[in-house]
Amino acid sequence: MTTKDKVVGLAKATHFGPLVLVVTISFVLSITQLSFSKSLEIALAIFAGQCVVGWTNDLIDHSRDYAAGRTKKPLVHGSVTRKQLHIGISIALTAAILLSFLGPLGIKGGFLHMLGIGSATAYNFGIKASWLSPLPYAISFGAMPWAIYSAAGKYPPTWLFIDFMLIAVSFHFLNVIKDLEWDRTQLVLGLPQRIGKKWSIAMAVLLVVASIFTLAI
Repeated sequence: MTTKDKVVGLAKATHFGPLVLVVTISFVLSITQLSFSKSLEIALAIFAGQCVVGWTNDLIDHSRDYAAGRTKKPLVHGSVTRKQLHIGISIALTAAILLSFLGPLGIKGGFLHMLGIGSATAYNFGIKASWLSPLPYAISFGAMPWAIYSAAGKYPPTWLFIDFMLIAVSFHFLNVIKDLEWDRTQLVLGLPQRIGKKWSIAMAVLLVVASIFTLAI
């Protein structure tokens, strides 16, 4: 594998699409409260945290991904190694801690960011296979506006962090549908896998409607 292949593999292993979305949202929300430079620092801290979460997910799910034949996964494909992901996680976690506590987020915002990273990582380590699978999504995404607003010395509007949680949990229900049957076979029985495709879609729709209702109020 060339250096370029390894870099691309590491990028893919972060779950690049969701990473870009989360980092973009964090930057846009930050810039409504803080300067461009401080918003950029916060976005970089969020970026590092998302790398930790994505790489941890691929490490833990490697055996399941291999069994399911998910060759698009960099670790299964062989474009990255377990050792490289372990090193990447160590570097990204260190960067996330330093950028959080020494940057605009400060102590309070830094701890809230660590709560988000810890919650998402706990999902990877086993909560994803339990009835509580939506909980880390609610905690991690609900913590984001609290962390950002605390950097500005404010409290986020109630509707804002509730909407963040509702949309995040709806995404969880929709995101697992494509692999739902494989997850059941491999005994990854989160709430969506337990209630099935039909009810997962219904829950996602209900949560989106609830978020719109919350915003309207």
